[in-house]
Amino acid sequence: MEINAGNLSGLRTSFNTIFNQHFQSVETTHGKIAMEVPSTTRENDYRWMKKLKGMSEWIGQRQIQSLSQEGFKIVNKSFENTVGVDRDDIEDDTYGVYNPLMADLGQTAAEFPDQLVWPLLNTGFVNTCFDGQYFFDTDHPVLNAAGVEQSISNFQGGVGTPWYLLDVSRAIKPFIFQKRRPPTFVANDSPDADGVFRNKEFVYGVDMRCNAGYGLWQLAYASKEDLTIDNYAAARAAMMDMKGDHDRPLRLKPMLLVVPGSLEKKARDVLIAQREANGKDNTYAGTAELLVEQLLAA
Repeated sequence: MEINAGNLSGLRTSFNTIFNQHFQSVETTHGKIAMEVPSTTRENDYRWMKKLKGMSEWIGQRQIQSLSQEGFKIVNKSFENTVGVDRDDIEDDTYGVYNPLMADLGQTAAEFPDQLVWPLLNTGFVNTCFDGQYFFDTDHPVLNAAGVEQSISNFQGGVGTPWYLLDVSRAIKPFIFQKRRPPTFVANDSPDADGVFRNKEFVYGVDMRCNAGYGLWQLAYASKEDLTIDNYAAARAAMMDMKGDHDRPLRLKPMLLVVPGSLEKKARDVLIAQREANGKDNTYAGTAELLVEQLLAA
């Protein structure tokens, strides 16, 4: 192929088409547990999560929930993936060998939000959320009926492989995927580009701006205890009994059990098997959806 602007434009279009085909074919999973929040600036502030409350009787003036001066921010980051195409391969019409790389650019770009969101579960034991506590912790501060601060736990304890019970029924999710700029296919393929002059290489890639972080800890419950029917039942009960400020029932629905591949069999024994090992009916079969997520592997 002759190296000129017209031919390079056609090649860029071909690579872009391959990128988009594979980008659109990917089925992601992060949307099950994370709400997508658009971003129009460097960072988003989520102070409002501290002030979520239910309806109350209107007596006198409205009870306005003022925003805390202490912010909880998620700062957008830039990400990229880039492929170099040798000028000789274009000149010799062997650029087709790069088609799988362009396909992989599309697939990895589509999968990247999953790679940002799912590890948040594993790191939730050491990273803080909007109330200043670890996301999974035993002492989240909540006000009781008398307005006195007390500690609420969304962590069952243990030291084994963690598993998670989530309420994903609401508009607000336990986690946040913040999108500043979606993945964009880009090319530096001018015949006069510096990279072509120095390295005889045309450059194609994808870049995006985004980040992920923690939403409402109340919607997620973690355990490092053995995944048994008894421990699962205790986690469900703890989550459903959870209350917000001033003893407001949260009416949580622990509807999604998330486990790594190593716990799949135990999770199936809890949620799918109709009988327990002792032959008794499994009364917890079907009480939650099971999601086995490979990105939770240690």
